Amino acid sequence: MRQAIAGIDFAPILPLWLLLALAVLALLALLPGLLRRARGLLWRAAAFVLLLLALANPRLVEETRETRPDIALLAVDRSDSAVINGRDTRMEAARTALETRIRRLPEMELRTVEVPEAGNQGTRLFAAIEQALADIPRARLAGVVALTDGQAHDVPAAPPMDAPFHALLAGRPGETDRRLRVVEAPGFGIVGRSVDLRVIAEDLGAREPGGAAMLTIRRDGQPPRQESVALGREHRITVPIERGGPTVVEIAAEPRPGEVSTLNNRQVVTITGVRDRLRVLLISGEPHAGERTWRRLLKADPNVDLVHFTILRPPERDDLTPLNELALIAFPVRELFQVKLREFDLIVFDRFANRGILPPAYLRNIADYVRGGGALLMSVGPEFSGPASLALTPLGPVLPARPSGAQAVAEGAFRPRISALGARHPVTEGLTTTAPEAEPAWGRWYRFLRADQRAGSTVMEAPGGAPLLVLDRVGEGRVALMLSDHIWLWSRGHDGGGPQQELLRRMAHWLMREPELEEEDLAARIEAGRLTVTRRSLEAGPPPEIAVTAPDGTVTRSRPEAVEGGRATLTLPATQPGVWQASDGRRTAFAAAVAANPLEIADLRADDARLRPIAQATGGSIRWMGDGPEPALPEIRRVAAGRDASGAGWIGLRRNADHTVTGIAALPLLPPWLALPLVLGVAIIAWRREGR
Repeated sequence: MRQAIAGIDFAPILPLWLLLALAVLALLALLPGLLRRARGLLWRAAAFVLLLLALANPRLVEETRETRPDIALLAVDRSDSAVINGRDTRMEAARTALETRIRRLPEMELRTVEVPEAGNQGTRLFAAIEQALADIPRARLAGVVALTDGQAHDVPAAPPMDAPFHALLAGRPGETDRRLRVVEAPGFGIVGRSVDLRVIAEDLGAREPGGAAMLTIRRDGQPPRQESVALGREHRITVPIERGGPTVVEIAAEPRPGEVSTLNNRQVVTITGVRDRLRVLLISGEPHAGERTWRRLLKADPNVDLVHFTILRPPERDDLTPLNELALIAFPVRELFQVKLREFDLIVFDRFANRGILPPAYLRNIADYVRGGGALLMSVGPEFSGPASLALTPLGPVLPARPSGAQAVAEGAFRPRISALGARHPVTEGLTTTAPEAEPAWGRWYRFLRADQRAGSTVMEAPGGAPLLVLDRVGEGRVALMLSDHIWLWSRGHDGGGPQQELLRRMAHWLMREPELEEEDLAARIEAGRLTVTRRSLEAGPPPEIAVTAPDGTVTRSRPEAVEGGRATLTLPATQPGVWQASDGRRTAFAAAVAANPLEIADLRADDARLRPIAQATGGSIRWMGDGPEPALPEIRRVAAGRDASGAGWIGLRRNADHTVTGIAALPLLPPWLALPLVLGVAIIAWRREGR
């Protein structure tokens, strides 16, 4: 819009300080005449005034201006808390109505910015506003209107704008909300012990604080238990850690009548069970070249407490040397295999033969230890085929294979192979990159024992498909039988070496039931809002359908996609917070989907406390849109700078009158050709008056 504005302007011929000095001299020149009341004094003063005006050079200036429209900024909250309880619907209706009203105002431009979900940072309302203000000239900013629930988490100490800030809140004052807050939750727990969770259930906005609420606690999908807690006070929940891996605990507080939402009434905590200082008993039947292979492997793990005994003098080698002259200690058979047997997590027999060292009662104790949940690893050599073989003792029933006769020892170079079943078993899966039918590219061994397999899974084979490494579950425990004593050749790098350390590590961890090495397992995890279910099985063929139960009870059935190593995966979106359950018909897995933004849902009430200081500092206001389907919106008015920007039923946007000068026309009021005659004329009149 163009407009012309005229006014008087000065363009001094001399500097201002010099003009002021001349004015002072003129006053001094007039002072004597003023004291004497001389005739013609007014004409002399008029001459000085005309001279000073001529030197000030007054002009009549006419400007042609191009006025620029003001800009109003509309910020719309799209965070998680602005979606609950129909707030997003009311905000969208308010946005449409406000955009229509503001665009109807004369000389007004509207810009709209949406405040996205900011993850764990909460609602970044003012960050979005400041980013939008960077493109708006401050001289044109008429005001900022925010459609929000008031839960902004980046409110600055000083307003980022010098224009009115108005907030229109979706909701009504005095809302209440019950929330459950986790004060402390350990991320790890020792298997076999319990951990404590500390939580607080509290009512926000309640007029009468206090009272009690019922908590429902569910662990790994087990039947829930309920506990009554005092509102506003810390409560401890004891959670037993019964197995390694994640334990998912879901805690829910009963809803409060009339509360805004139950979204923050529930918390999900994941506690990873770990074993504390695994105790391993290693018994070497005799000194041999591979003895230190086991010792180095187990000592390399800082979480393993190793107890190692080597039988240096078996009973049949008694040379009648007095005991007080021997430097060897007696083998503590009773203490190890009766008193403290169940304190060990794993027992390893390395080329151990039954030469009367362990009485049958103690071997029976070891078998019972395995059936009750213990772990046994045996690496055998020629001694396993003789009359002193442990397979012929009370320990034999828990072993998955027995030597096949007197000619069980096979001598000759061969390369161990991963069996077809071993290619799917987590202990041996991925150890070699060659095809199952191809010969592995690792070092050769030179001895193995032919054995008749009675149970378990053969994951490594010798020539002719003979079992070489057999894994078995016995009762609640596990057994691993290595039918060769030449694995130590890999550790020496013989013939290229092999994955000895990785194989033995996996074997030991499988025996001690580490979750990541379970061959029949169903696991679930949630990352970046997606649920990933991984099924591992030794069974060939297409995997079965997996039923996924969402926190709200919705069940989705899908068939996972098979991948290598006996695994199959299924990926689904997981948008609901809470505990997700996956089942393949035999096993069940749980995954915790915590709220994507705990800070955002910490308080779900529509509240004006955070934004009121900014509104007051800028002359703006806070208005409530109500909780009905149609928002209650104020009238939009234009106000002059410095005037009130809000009143009863209306909010104001500042009128800035910003403009651009497109043309200037200047006309001198005392040009030299006019100023000189006037000054001379008035001076002559003053001289004549004074001369009379």
